[in-house]
Amino acid sequence: MEDSAGGASLPSGPDGRKRRVTYFYEPTIGDYYYGQGHPMKPHRIRMAHNLIVHYSLHRRMEINRPFPAGPADIRRFHTDEYVDFLNSVTPEAISDPTYSRHLKRFNVGEDCPVFDGLFGFCQASAGGSIGSAVKLNRGDADIAINWAGGLHHAKKSEASGFCYVNDIVLGILELLKVHRRVLYVDIDVHHGDGVEEAFYTTDRVMTVSFHKFGDFFPGTGHIRDVGVGNGKYYALNVPLNDGMEDDSFRGLFRPLIQKVMEVYQPDAVVLQCGADSLSGDRLGCFNLSVKGHADCLRFLRSFNVPLMVLGGGGYTIRNVARCWCYETAVAVGVEPDNRLPYNEYYEYFGPDYTLHVEPGNMENLNTPRDMEKIRNTLLEQLSRLTHSPSVPFQTTPSTIHPPEEKRTWMKDQNHAYGMVMIMSQTLKMMRNLYADSQNLMSSCLQQMLK
Repeated sequence: MEDSAGGASLPSGPDGRKRRVTYFYEPTIGDYYYGQGHPMKPHRIRMAHNLIVHYSLHRRMEINRPFPAGPADIRRFHTDEYVDFLNSVTPEAISDPTYSRHLKRFNVGEDCPVFDGLFGFCQASAGGSIGSAVKLNRGDADIAINWAGGLHHAKKSEASGFCYVNDIVLGILELLKVHRRVLYVDIDVHHGDGVEEAFYTTDRVMTVSFHKFGDFFPGTGHIRDVGVGNGKYYALNVPLNDGMEDDSFRGLFRPLIQKVMEVYQPDAVVLQCGADSLSGDRLGCFNLSVKGHADCLRFLRSFNVPLMVLGGGGYTIRNVARCWCYETAVAVGVEPDNRLPYNEYYEYFGPDYTLHVEPGNMENLNTPRDMEKIRNTLLEQLSRLTHSPSVPFQTTPSTIHPPEEKRTWMKDQNHAYGMVMIMSQTLKMMRNLYADSQNLMSSCLQQMLK
C-alpha cells in the first residue's frame, strides 16, 4: 500500500498467508450502458477498479485484460441460435419485424435490453471468467478475480435478470477440464438460478446459494430444491428473509460452508460476490456491511483451494465499488485504510469518503429460531453426502489453453495495459515533482524579495 492510502498486511496464519492473485479487467467495460433508468450499470466495475488502483492493490496482483470470448467459447453452454442472436442484434435492428419473434423467444426486452455493444459486453464478461479458470487450471494463480463476471441468471437459451451470457457456467466448465469437483457459492441477494439449473443433475458441481426467498426475483431456491439424479443433494439452497445482518449471516455461512468443504472436498471453488446483499442496495433487502459480505471471501480463502472470485448484482454503485475494492484487498491479504484515497470518482463517496459503510436500522426478520431450523435442515442434507463423489481420472484436454491467437492477443494486451499503468504512475510522479519545483521556486522568490 502507498503511505497515502494507509493499510497493513493481514495477520499471519491460514487467513493471512500470501496468495498469488490474478485479476481481470477490461478498460472499456464502463462504457457499456443498459439505458436510461436501468439499474444495471457496468460503470460500477470501472469505479471499483479505480479504487483498487488508488489503493495500490494492483501492485500485489497480476493484471490481465481478458480475451474477448468468441461465439464458439460461449456455445459451450448456450445454444447456437441464442448466441447468433446476441452476436447480430443491434438497437436499430429490433424495430425489424423479423426480430420481434426472437426478442420474445430469448427474453430480451425491458430487464435485458438490447444496447450498443451488447455482444462485446458479453465477450468481456465471459472472457474474464474463462481466463480466470485457465489461470487456475494451469496453476498460475491461487485466486483469480473477475468483477465483470458473476452474471448468474442467464439460461442456456435466454437472457434473464440483466444477464445474457452465463460467464459462471462457462468458467466452471473450463475448471472441470482439470478439476474433479467444483464448488459454487453465491452470496448475491437473488438466487443463483442459472448456475444451479445448469448443474442440477450432476455431482461434479455443487451449488450453494444464500438468497432472499419469497415474493422476490427469480422466485426459485426453495430449501427443498436439492438436485435430481446424480445431482441429488448437490444443490444447497439457503432461503432468507429481509434484514439479514452480519452476525446472523456469518452464523449460517461459516458452519454450512465448513461442512460442505469437509464432505464434498472440492478441487476448486467459485464465489459469486453479488453486492446487492449489502445494506442500502437499490434493489436488495439485506443489511450486510462490506466487512460482513467480505467475511465470506475471507473464510473461503482460508481453505487454500483454487478460488475464482466474481462480481454479480449490486445497484447502489458507490457501495458496489467499495465492496469489490475491499474484497480485492482481502484476496491479496491486506487491510486497507478506511479513509479513501483521492480518486477520479471521489465525490461519489461523500459525505463520509470512507471505504466502509455502516448497516442501516433495518429490522432483521430472520429470527434465531428460523436460523437454527435452516442450519439444522441443511446440515442434515449434507450428512447424506458421506463421501465426496469419485471421478475417474481423465487426461487434461489440450483446450485448457486459449487458442494460440488468443494467447498472443492476451500477451500483447496485458503488456500494453501494464505500460499504461506504468505511464499513469509516472505521469502522477511527474505532476508531483512539477508541483514541488513550483513551490520551491515560489519560496526562493519570496526569500529574494525580502
